[in-house]
Amino acid sequence: MDAMQLNGLALAYIGDSIYEVYIRKYVMSLGVTKVNMMHKKVINYTSGNAQALIIHYYLENNILTEEELGYFKRGRNSHIKSNRKNIELKDYLDATGFEALIGFLYLDNRIERLEELINIAIEVRKEA
Repeated sequence: MDAMQLNGLALAYIGDSIYEVYIRKYVMSLGVTKVNMMHKKVINYTSGNAQALIIHYYLENNILTEEELGYFKRGRNSHIKSNRKNIELKDYLDATGFEALIGFLYLDNRIERLEELINIAIEVRKEA
């Protein structure tokens, strides 16, 4: 599968699940064993608002390469017209771009970089 040929929403679709698995694994590594508590901790990292904050951190600190920025924009600029209840449209689009970036890195087998960005995301959200 050529990740470079996929549209932003397709990349975000896979990126959402990949990111969720990494975060669930991280939360479990903390020793949390009650499912309800795990879920609450995972949401701190995976909600649209959390993902928007993470991508804003990447952007403000120039963490992304030009290529990565392009894949973020591919997801962010997807034609999404639905309104979400608990998130502003701009943040929702930024979160979709974050997921597209994660999806691209995963599908292009750039696992080291994927894990580097996820580790930064974890550190950013730990402080929240």
